[in-house]
Amino acid sequence: MEDGRETAAMREQKRKDRQIGWLLLNYYYLMSRVCTVVSLETGDSDIGVCGWILVLFSILLTLLTLPLSIWMCIKIVKEYERAIIFRLGRILRGGAKGPGLFFILPCTDSFINVDMRTITFDIPPQEVLTKDSVTVSVDGVVYYRVQNATLAVANITNADAATRLLAQTTLRNVLGTKNLAEILSDREEIAHSMQSTLDDATDDWGIKVERVEIKDVKLPLQLQRAMAAEAEATREARAKVIAAEGEMNASRALKEASLVIAESPSALQLRYLQTLNTIAAEKNSTIIFPLPIDMMQSFMKH
Repeated sequence: MEDGRETAAMREQKRKDRQIGWLLLNYYYLMSRVCTVVSLETGDSDIGVCGWILVLFSILLTLLTLPLSIWMCIKIVKEYERAIIFRLGRILRGGAKGPGLFFILPCTDSFINVDMRTITFDIPPQEVLTKDSVTVSVDGVVYYRVQNATLAVANITNADAATRLLAQTTLRNVLGTKNLAEILSDREEIAHSMQSTLDDATDDWGIKVERVEIKDVKLPLQLQRAMAAEAEATREARAKVIAAEGEMNASRALKEASLVIAESPSALQLRYLQTLNTIAAEKNSTIIFPLPIDMMQSFMKH
């Protein structure tokens, strides 16, 4: 009886030993996989011996505190976002993560979310001295987006603020090389020039400038009045020229008509009758009847 009990106890102990062995085997396998993944993500970044010790300690702490630690390891980024992961201050190999789920180590990793959507901002009104020494106030709008999230985080402190300041400076520099007439008439060309300049300057920041538009050009009141007076004088001069051309054409037509009438004296009488018919059709109370000068001369002789 005692032998049977000892045999059952030994079997139970062996079963427990096998379970512990399987658990240890799975634990070591999981540790090796995690270490492999961590080494692949870390890549060529030299974190040193202390860095690897901290990473392994973070992995061990994460495994010991499962499943509570899983909520600190799993992160989610939206469709229009990307996450830049730093491990011990170094960016992981592979660049930005997302969209969707990704894993971090609670003690050694940190991340920054970057919005990849198109961003718009207004350029404040800029007082610009044009090439012909005229002071104007010009504002605009810029459309840009983050093209490379890693460069936008690693190469510049604040990409949005830097792009805004650069847009203001570029607007002043571009308009300073233009005359007032060119600014008022060639807005599209100025916008394309600004877009090309901004895009080249922000390429190292991972920024893509999609569009630049000039909104409004404000002139001083005195200049507006002067331009209005100049435009009015130009219109009046054009109207006088048109009226003079009309008078000249009318005089030529009258000259040709007089030559035709001079060839036939009876044509003048017919013209008199047509004039009387026209006056009678208008229902006027007074009718002026022209008399030929030849008839008056005959009376004067008698």
